[in-house]
Amino acid sequence: MYLFTSEVVSPGHPDKCADIIADSIVDRLIIGDPKSRVASEVFVAGKHIIIGGEVTSKTRVTTEEYKKIVHDALVGIGYDGNPYFTKEECLHPEEVELQVLLNSQSPDINQGVDKEDGEVGAGDQGIMFGYADIETGNYMPSAITYARVLMEKVYNFAKENPSKLGVDIKTQVTMDYGKKENFENCKPQKIHTIVVSAPCVNTMDIKTVRTLIQSLIDEAGLPSELYNKNDCIVHINPTGKYVSHSSLHDSGLTGRKLIVDSFGGYAPIGGGAQSSKDYTKVDRSGLYAARWIAKHIVAAGLAKKALVQISYAIGVARPTSIAVDTYGTAIKGVDDDKLSEFVLQNFPLTPNWITRKFSLDYPSKETFLYADVAARGQVGQSDYPWEKLDELDKFEALK
Repeated sequence: MYLFTSEVVSPGHPDKCADIIADSIVDRLIIGDPKSRVASEVFVAGKHIIIGGEVTSKTRVTTEEYKKIVHDALVGIGYDGNPYFTKEECLHPEEVELQVLLNSQSPDINQGVDKEDGEVGAGDQGIMFGYADIETGNYMPSAITYARVLMEKVYNFAKENPSKLGVDIKTQVTMDYGKKENFENCKPQKIHTIVVSAPCVNTMDIKTVRTLIQSLIDEAGLPSELYNKNDCIVHINPTGKYVSHSSLHDSGLTGRKLIVDSFGGYAPIGGGAQSSKDYTKVDRSGLYAARWIAKHIVAAGLAKKALVQISYAIGVARPTSIAVDTYGTAIKGVDDDKLSEFVLQNFPLTPNWITRKFSLDYPSKETFLYADVAARGQVGQSDYPWEKLDELDKFEALK
């Protein structure tokens, strides 16, 4: 055996609640003023929610409006006053006590970001990594892909059936590659282990819960060539009955689910989170650009897997470095040096270029919302603008 594991959490997990609230604020401010500069961290503990950080925007939001943003986000997640869970068992939105501690962004930072010539400098220094491989149809690693499939199945059931399950859910999938060589060449052999933890109402017994969730696993649409119910270890609520959940029993904070949000541990991650930040913060936009490039390299058939690193200096528009690593899987005639130089020469990767490319300054229900991205994962969803394979011809020309 050669095993690799990734986990995923649902929007109802307290850390994800913090991310979703933070990005609901980002959406509100940028939709009102596309030039808004936002870094609004959120801390959720018990019934208390604290919003802190820096905001510079023409969009004016009162404390009461922030309360409504928080309330609507929690209700959308599934913390909507579910009568099947008591106010001691899970968070009810009317119980929330909100504190808003937002300041203006430092003018010392802003002078390097918004330049007189219209260019936008990077909102911070840092490194970002994008990754792609051939293991799934959307060029994402298998373990996190199938963990997401399971999470979405159980979470959607929980939202539709509040008399049975709560929305604070975690899933985990272990892939068996058979041997290291298969791992290196993106050839998973089977799903080895599945872990699902989901809260249930107090009136359900653990046997009923496990039977229910096993049926959801079987119906989730895992690939039949990889998932065999009779040849897979499954742990469902392994500690037993799980009723009390939400921030009442586990605090949440923005930026604590970077592996969940990206590639499930298959690739390095950058130094900062995406949620809570506007598009000039390259922790966000740099990840999107690096993923877009990596996905194009793999989808063009240039390599079985690709890692793209981009780095920036605060206030400087162009990246300080770009590096491509295909882990020795590139096709004949194409190597990492050639790919790195190709990317450097053909894609400016300035914050302005990335923003225009993916319309990051115009989130909307018709295109994408940052709060939705926070809930579903920062990469790997085919409807995101940075997941579109719209310049394959340029990459295929390298063959």
